[in-house]
Amino acid sequence: MGDTTIKKIDSDYSPTAEHGEKFLATGVSLAMRKWEDEEPGEQKPEVSRPYETVGYVLKGKAELQSEGQTVVLQPGDSYVVPKGAKHTYKILETFSAVEVTSPPAHLHDRD
Repeated sequence: MGDTTIKKIDSDYSPTAEHGEKFLATGVSLAMRKWEDEEPGEQKPEVSRPYETVGYVLKGKAELQSEGQTVVLQPGDSYVVPKGAKHTYKILETFSAVEVTSPPAHLHDRD
């Protein structure tokens, strides 16, 4: 049996990354992060990441564009960005969401 230690993360003391996301709990095969109060503005640069992302919108509104598709994200919506998909966001209303990445996004020089 592997490590059975429960880890509790107090988000008040979690590190914040250069893009504004707050790192939360991280396991062996996934990691959680929170985007808090992202303000409306210009569309984010298009990126492609070496991990899958699933998210849940807590508040606000954003457009998620990926591979020719556009969806509007609002509170209560969940979403999936497949590994390797080119995508971008545009925040329309002050936005907060929790995301889980697999494998962990912030390990091994990922953001």
